[in-house]
Amino acid sequence: MEAVLFMENRRKLSNLEMLEGPHNRFTELVFGFRVLLEFLKGFRKLHFVGPCLSIFGSARYKPGDEYYEKARQMGSRVSELGFTVLTGGGPGIMQAANQGAKEANGKSVGVNIELPFEQHANPFLDVTVDIRYFFVRKVLLFKYSFGFIVFPGGFGTLDEMFEALTLIQTQKMPWFPVVLIGKDYWKGLLEQVKDMELGKTISPEDLNLFLLTDDMDEALAYVKEKVSLMPKKKQKFRRLWLLGE
Repeated sequence: MEAVLFMENRRKLSNLEMLEGPHNRFTELVFGFRVLLEFLKGFRKLHFVGPCLSIFGSARYKPGDEYYEKARQMGSRVSELGFTVLTGGGPGIMQAANQGAKEANGKSVGVNIELPFEQHANPFLDVTVDIRYFFVRKVLLFKYSFGFIVFPGGFGTLDEMFEALTLIQTQKMPWFPVVLIGKDYWKGLLEQVKDMELGKTISPEDLNLFLLTDDMDEALAYVKEKVSLMPKKKQKFRRLWLLGE
C-alpha cells in the first residue's frame, strides 16, 4: 500500500513539475512522448464509437438531485436520436447521462480524468479511456462530438463550455450546437456575457453561439436543426487487426 501511495505521489509531483517552467531537454522530450501516447490511446479507443454528443456538468450531483435526473433523461433522449453519449466518464452529471444512455440501450462512452480525489469512472460505460492530462481529455471530447449539452457545474464545466464556444467563435471547429440547461443556474453567467457584448469584448452575434433553456424538447430540436445543416461525410473506417481492433 505504501509503495502504491509513493508512486501516486511521485506521478502527481511529476505532473506539477512540468508546469513550473523549462526543464532539461530530455525531461521535456519524455513529457512530449507521454502526451503523444495519451492521444494515441484516446484515438484508438474512440475511433469507432460513432457520432457523439458530449454532455458536461458537475461531478458532485447525486442520484435523486434535480439536475442528475434531468441529465439521466437527457442521456436517454440523446441515445434515441441515434447519438453516442460521450461524457467525462466520472460521477454526477456524467454518470447520470451515461446511465440514461444505457437505459435507452444506446452507446455510452467516457473519457475519464485521473485525479487524486472525486473522479472515478462510473459503472455505466461501454467504452472508457483514462487520461492523465486535462488538455488531452478536452481534445478527445471535442474531436468526436457533434454538439455539447452543458448542465450546471463548476470550474471544469466552465472550462469545457468556454473552450467549445471559443473554438466555434474562432472557426477552429464547426458551428456545433451548444446548449446550456438550467436558466436559474446560468442566469448570472448570461448577464455577464451580455455585459461583455455591451463592453465590445465580444460581438453581438456571439450571443447566438449557444441556447439557454430548461425545455428538453427545445434543446433537442436545436441540436437536430444544427446537426442537420452540417455537411455529411461518407468516410468508412475498417478495423485493423494489427492494432488489435
